[in-house]
Amino acid sequence: YSKKDIEKAIESNSDKIKSETASIDMIVDLLDDQKIVSVFSKGSESGRRALGNRSILADPRSHSMKDMINEKVKHRQWFRPFAPSILAEEACNWFKQDIESPYMTFVVDFKDEVKDKVPAVVHLNGTARLQTVTKNNNEAYYNLLKKWHKKSGVPILLNTSFNDREPICETPDHAIDCFLRTNIDYLYFADYDILVGKK
Repeated sequence: YSKKDIEKAIESNSDKIKSETASIDMIVDLLDDQKIVSVFSKGSESGRRALGNRSILADPRSHSMKDMINEKVKHRQWFRPFAPSILAEEACNWFKQDIESPYMTFVVDFKDEVKDKVPAVVHLNGTARLQTVTKNNNEAYYNLLKKWHKKSGVPILLNTSFNDREPICETPDHAIDCFLRTNIDYLYFADYDILVGKK
């Protein structure tokens, strides 16, 4: 979607939202401040899972984040889990199996010594359906994870699909509509460094 498409969608909702120029550093700071940030970038997601182009991101270190997103964003049962996106080169330090899982197709055990650091993305049995992220797979999302790792000391972000009981967001208008209907704090149009907040 073009910048013009996004600006038109923002203008159509100018009575409810405000926008500003942002950067990856700003997004990392918001996540560190326990904000929930939806990301809209590049083309559509393929399949049922969000892999960084239509994602809701949050701090996995928070003990309350899973419940908060289930209740206030996804409007689903409290026990439903969320996936960790992890820098691929760091997977061996966090999971018992060092595997490639770019499409969240594998459930793997966390290492016992680190799982308490990211409670928002650990299943009750100590596993997670991980997404390994490489620069080649999604450079923008990889760069965000690298900055997050540098700031937080954790190479993982909570990643869930950008939707609320409907198909994953596709258009800028759909993204803004979902943003306004939920308690997502910010919407980041990453291709054009546009950050949207509620008025």
